[in-house]
Amino acid sequence: MLYEAFGKLHVIFDEQQVTEKFRKREFVVEIEDGNYPQFVKFQLTQDKCSALNSFQKGDKIKVVFGLSGREGKTRDGATVYFTNLGAWKLEKIDGGSGSSSSAPSRSAAASSSGDAPPPDDDDIPF
Repeated sequence: MLYEAFGKLHVIFDEQQVTEKFRKREFVVEIEDGNYPQFVKFQLTQDKCSALNSFQKGDKIKVVFGLSGREGKTRDGATVYFTNLGAWKLEKIDGGSGSSSSAPSRSAAASSSGDAPPPDDDDIPF
């Protein structure tokens, strides 16, 4: 299922080569939530890492993302869980930077039926 988030681009991290075949680039979006803004970290992977190249800190953006999770084990055998917000598509909401107070600030499911439309990208790995 795909979701959408609207907010101000707060941090853009450098691309990381995690393994020989896997690379990622993370970024943080400030999402207004009443009196307490939320700082939410998203991740782009593989060929999508370059999607951030045309954005700057302070841009108001829409992020289309998927939610995923996995189970893992620590070195001592304890079970741990990881959650990832994998960005599929980024769009500028308006042309400028500045205050995030006028940007829509909601997170909502992309579809009420539970079936999300596929992203516009043609490089989907499935």
